[in-house]
Amino acid sequence: MLVTSILETELAVLSLSVQSWYRHYKAKPDDKRSEMICSAALDLFNRGHRTQEELTGMLIARFPLATVDIFIAPASPVVH
Repeated sequence: MLVTSILETELAVLSLSVQSWYRHYKAKPDDKRSEMICSAALDLFNRGHRTQEELTGMLIARFPLATVDIFIAPASPVVH
């Protein structure tokens, strides 16, 4: 992932976009979800999507809550 220097105002856009994703899904923030959604927001930002509205819409469309929760769920223990 390409990381560029981020200004305080750009960081606020990223933060508000992630917060809006949580509000949209009425989800309780947790570390695993936040890691995934923040990483996705930063990736979209680095690809040129710079407004809160655009980032929020893309996060909501690409990362439904159920999909995120399945992706971050711990692996089932292996039974031998």
